[in-house]
Amino acid sequence: MHPKALLDACADLVAQVLRFEHPADAVVSRYFREHRSLGPRERATLAETAYAVLRRKLLFEHLAGSGSGPRERRLAILGFAGPRDFLKSALSEPEKAWLDHCDGIDPASLSERHRHNLPEWLAEPLKAQLGDDFWPLVEALNEPAPLDLRVNMLTDKREDVRQELKLAGIDARPTPYSPWGLRVQDKPALTRVDAFARGAIEVQDEGSQLLALLTDARRGQMVVDFCAGAGGKTLALGAAMRNTGRLYAFDVSAHRLEKLKPRLARSKLSNVHPAAIAHERDDRIKRLAGKIDRVIVDAPCSGLGTLRRNPDLKWRQSPQSLAELTAKQAAILESAARLLKAGGRIVYATCSLLRAENEDIAAAFTAGHPGFRRLQVRELLEAAKVPDAASLCSADGQDLRLWPQRHGTDGFYAAAWEKVQS
Repeated sequence: MHPKALLDACADLVAQVLRFEHPADAVVSRYFREHRSLGPRERATLAETAYAVLRRKLLFEHLAGSGSGPRERRLAILGFAGPRDFLKSALSEPEKAWLDHCDGIDPASLSERHRHNLPEWLAEPLKAQLGDDFWPLVEALNEPAPLDLRVNMLTDKREDVRQELKLAGIDARPTPYSPWGLRVQDKPALTRVDAFARGAIEVQDEGSQLLALLTDARRGQMVVDFCAGAGGKTLALGAAMRNTGRLYAFDVSAHRLEKLKPRLARSKLSNVHPAAIAHERDDRIKRLAGKIDRVIVDAPCSGLGTLRRNPDLKWRQSPQSLAELTAKQAAILESAARLLKAGGRIVYATCSLLRAENEDIAAAFTAGHPGFRRLQVRELLEAAKVPDAASLCSADGQDLRLWPQRHGTDGFYAAAWEKVQS
């Protein structure tokens, strides 16, 4: 594609993404469906340009004010993900001069908001929470995330799959914490690889794998994935159960559960029972009360721990939506806890960075449920033989706390309890 045409396409996609009417990944996917003539390199440039603008939106809007021409074009120029020489061949002389001026600005001279590119309602609690580690987090969130895979331990061994991927030209390395994981730095076409087709691998962030490990689902147990979504953790739990027992995958979205079906077929699991529920108090839940050994609640959340992959979330969420989410999280955890039998374990988790969705929810549940004993996550991870388990936890070892800048995973939180009274 000619440089000018590609830049025009980038500006068009940036304009669509910045309307925030739909998630950015859905907008990008729809754009590619509508423009099927685009090649792989053009698609990569378009997607990365749009995501670069989302990551550094405040800075780019500030710089765009000194330029001329349509706003979306200026933003696309600043975020353009291709070679500079290629980009400049599409620019007018005034645009080239303006871009050179922008490139020459010392980052240290910028205001904080133009350096962190976060809305203030999000930046302030993270600064208070992290102190000096706030800026390393900002830097990590502005970098693309690696691609993590989970090896299906029901059918394959990690090293065997790693060697198989190597023969296919894919450099995959063991994840540092999860014994099931492989990390790939590039974005290979996994669907064309035999290991994917036969269910030996699934795309799953290492942090999400650790949540499944923390749940400790075992052979023959009754287990519930309460907010299963597309079933990534469901499949990990089913493999850990060695395809025995009974594993329920509940979600209020039948559409999300539909995405589990092809993954389930590849996985060779037969102990999984997906079911759409109307709400957290559905009759299906009531019938299982007091019968379940393990429950994981990966609660609906702001998703702010996934900003490397979904940078639009920081602009699509708000204090109002956060308040609605925390009320929903507390209600879901309350209902899910009723499923447990005495001696059973429940894990509450989010992919959020904020205390309001994490520690505050866990503390309120603990205070209101004397029949549940808070478990030390560090001890649970050590029992699962996770390397350097203490580094993955809060200072007191009570909670799982994963951060992109520290662990290379998405941001995750988890707390766990054991039911001690019927």
